[in-house]
Amino acid sequence: MRNNRQIIEEFRANNGRVGGDWQSTRLLLLTTTGAGSDFSHTVPIRYLPDGGGRVLVVASAGGSPRHPAWFTDLVARPRVVVEDGVFVYDAEATVLTGAERDAAFARAVEVDPGWGVDQRSTARVIPVVALRRLAPGPPKASSPGAGLCLVHDAFRRELRLVRDEVARSGSVLGAQLRMNCLTLCHGLDTHHRTEDARMFAFPGVDDPELARTLARVRVEHDAMAALLDRLRAAVNSGARDLLTTVDQLVAELESHLDFEERELVPLLDAPERHRLVPGSAP
Repeated sequence: MRNNRQIIEEFRANNGRVGGDWQSTRLLLLTTTGAGSDFSHTVPIRYLPDGGGRVLVVASAGGSPRHPAWFTDLVARPRVVVEDGVFVYDAEATVLTGAERDAAFARAVEVDPGWGVDQRSTARVIPVVALRRLAPGPPKASSPGAGLCLVHDAFRRELRLVRDEVARSGSVLGAQLRMNCLTLCHGLDTHHRTEDARMFAFPGVDDPELARTLARVRVEHDAMAALLDRLRAAVNSGARDLLTTVDQLVAELESHLDFEERELVPLLDAPERHRLVPGSAP
């Protein structure tokens, strides 16, 4: 079994992707500052999408009678650093309490019943912590085009995870899977709006081929916005054909991302040819 250092090294070397037991897991790196020192400590940890610019982590420590060290650190110093494979950002940690904690933990158990086993193994109430992103920023990449590809790959991976979760869920759509779907929809909407308003906003387009490409991008964005609305409606109604809608989104998004990367990434990385308005790709 690999230790934390090996997992961290693989995570950073592969833009958030880790093989083996972690391959189909939503994983981030959490860096905390010691409760009684200024030393930082980084751990790999699973997370749950929670919408609203935050994710949740569970301080289970395998059902240990003691909280994990990272939890003790962030209680004392709630400003933390999160790495998700594309972005590195400061976050504010909040320990959930009462009904909010209980609902979040129930969602976690839907994802992995092992967390329920951990809770039954210890007298402590296993904490659930919300990590709220404090400030957006560009991807950690060597160029704008490379950054866009990193963001695209993150969406590809998340959509495949959601697709597999929907397929396994059968006719039962749990609260966390619902959250995963809605968070993905919001992320894609935000990303496409940013592309239209900033990344692919040219001060003047005198190249007819480029104008046609940009027009096609916006048409595809509109088509996917309509598809995302259908997905939201299916999620909110508990429709049984949810997997059909997700499969359609997978196919259309894969085709769209491939097109953008083929046609526009070279322009993003060649500002002497077509100067872009500076922007970032969330």
